[in-house]
Amino acid sequence: MAITAALIKELRERTGIGMMECKKALEESGWDIELAIEELRKKWLAKAAKKADREAFEGGIKILSEWSDAFVVSVSCETDFLANSDRFKTMLDDIVHFLKENGVDSKEAAQNMIEKNYSLEMGENLQVKDYEVITGWVTASYVHSNAKLAAVVVAEASSDEEKLKQVAMHITAANPEYLSPNDISEDVVEKEKAIQLEMMKNDPKMEGKPDEVLLKIIEGKMGKFKSEISLLEQAFVINPDQKVKDFLWSSTLTGFKRFAI
Repeated sequence: MAITAALIKELRERTGIGMMECKKALEESGWDIELAIEELRKKWLAKAAKKADREAFEGGIKILSEWSDAFVVSVSCETDFLANSDRFKTMLDDIVHFLKENGVDSKEAAQNMIEKNYSLEMGENLQVKDYEVITGWVTASYVHSNAKLAAVVVAEASSDEEKLKQVAMHITAANPEYLSPNDISEDVVEKEKAIQLEMMKNDPKMEGKPDEVLLKIIEGKMGKFKSEISLLEQAFVINPDQKVKDFLWSSTLTGFKRFAI
């Protein structure tokens, strides 16, 4: 009996499933724990096939920043309850360290690791989404408290890391599309002009005005449009009276990326 209880306890610790299910699996496998685990995984894979079409809109993001490198992982799941659990957070930590040790080409292996070590216990559709390494002279990151928004910034070696972290936080809130107005292509600008032109044509206040006049008005708005979608020109969320570029002062950003679940 002691051996039986010990095997059930070991199986539960290795799989995370309930005591009764562990006992049943061991009985069916002749008390061979490795065979029991194999059979349980086969059952889970059968269930997982049925779950594959279920939407996985929840999840979490984990970033491991080490000066010049930022390792970014996000895993989706089905419920907010699971995403907020300590076990899910432990999984994210394991996966981000797996990325660090094995590189970006190990994404499939990371998915297999989740299916082997966590999916049986968690019972949800778990999928590795973001899985990348961002490298630069200096990297800094921020993950929002809900673990569903995050950002990484890359800057030159002389940059203030604490300020960079605050800019990363700004990025999660302000969602800039470009680093500076110079990075915005003419195609993007022309598309915005076309949208603004159609809006003005449907505005009763602009009725009767020729396109040339409307286009001149639109041209005057393009500076504001570019500023609103460019990180360095945006009003800094912590102090809206200054732009991000003025807050950074001596720090020079070279790139950024925002992540979201």
